Amino acid sequence: MAGISLRRARTIIRKTMGAGREAGMKPLSVVVLDAGGHVVAFERSDGASPGRFAIAQGKAYGAVMLGMGGRAQMARAEAQAYFMNAVNGAFGGQVVPVPGGVLLRDRRGAVVGAVGVTGDSSDNDEVAAMTGINAAGLTGEP
Repeated sequence: MAGISLRRARTIIRKTMGAGREAGMKPLSVVVLDAGGHVVAFERSDGASPGRFAIAQGKAYGAVMLGMGGRAQMARAEAQAYFMNAVNGAFGGQVVPVPGGVLLRDRRGAVVGAVGVTGDSSDNDEVAAMTGINAAGLTGEP
């Protein structure tokens, strides 16, 4: 199984947080998971509510476990609510199927993990995540 280094995870977080600040977004929280759904790194901005870890983790967890980003999960939930309901039951309610959960791929196209961002609108969370992902030299799949 391919993995993501702590150094790269920290780059994603730093650049994602910076993009949020530059755009005037609300305080963000960012988590990076490896390809097995385990936390590699997490940061919560000053002023972000304490419950943001669970949301960020849920966005990233759904992406890595289903092999599709949050935007694709949301479309699936809208088209087949029963499927996403069943998936969330199978994963203990840990999936948050909205934009801001981004699947990570390396240059060869292998899944190396996922990023979850929360704090602003889901669309803005996704934009900030993509900035961090690009800065780390990975491909994001929203």
